[in-house]
Amino acid sequence: MFRLDALDQPAVCHGFFSRKGGVSNGLYGSLNCGLGSKDNKESVDANREEAMRQLGLPLKALRTCFQHHSADALFVDDDMNNTMSLKADGLVTATRGIALGILTADCGPVLFADPIAKVIGAAHAGWRGALSGILENTVRKMCECGASPLNIIAGLGPMIGPKSYEVGPEFRKAFLDNSKKNSRFFSSTDRGGYHLFDLPSYIQHRIELIGIKIIGSLGKDTYQDEENFFSYRRAFHQNETDYGRLLSTIVLR
Repeated sequence: MFRLDALDQPAVCHGFFSRKGGVSNGLYGSLNCGLGSKDNKESVDANREEAMRQLGLPLKALRTCFQHHSADALFVDDDMNNTMSLKADGLVTATRGIALGILTADCGPVLFADPIAKVIGAAHAGWRGALSGILENTVRKMCECGASPLNIIAGLGPMIGPKSYEVGPEFRKAFLDNSKKNSRFFSSTDRGGYHLFDLPSYIQHRIELIGIKIIGSLGKDTYQDEENFFSYRRAFHQNETDYGRLLSTIVLR
């Protein structure tokens, strides 16, 4: 499990889990926390329970949802025990003891905390979600609970890095149609029409535009670091049939 100094606050506990320390085998070795994978459900439940144990919490504290690369963020409280039935890519709570969980395998997990208002959030920021506003909508939902961008701290977890994310011309066009200034997040490759996309920098840029001043980042590339991280793109390039999911979580103490 990795932590960011920026998110080490008295009222907050968080963790960006690696793929290590679980019970799953094969493609899912070993801490696969994704219920959406084809892994054995009992193994996934055991992995999620182990992750919560490392934070001193029971499995029932963890809330994840059906992520679908959207800009949808929702509020979670004690009355919502089955968030997996809800489609969203951002979760927010002001309730102590609820662990907001985001599952990724190249997309960007982003954790938010306002230690003054005691409101937390978690966002699944793939390129679609980041472009369409998942970061802004998650923070907006936090502000509805009393948080302020001036007090919010953001933490970027492991995701595909700028040297690993080659994209085609239509991908780049979607970003340039949104803003010509987005060209700075792309660099040329040897293949004509193709570019490398810097997802971490783009996510940080969108967070900065919200007005958040304190932003931490692990700076770890899921594609390059096979020992520690699952990667959808790496699994695709290796002709594997599925892939595990990493858990990133934050909870109010």
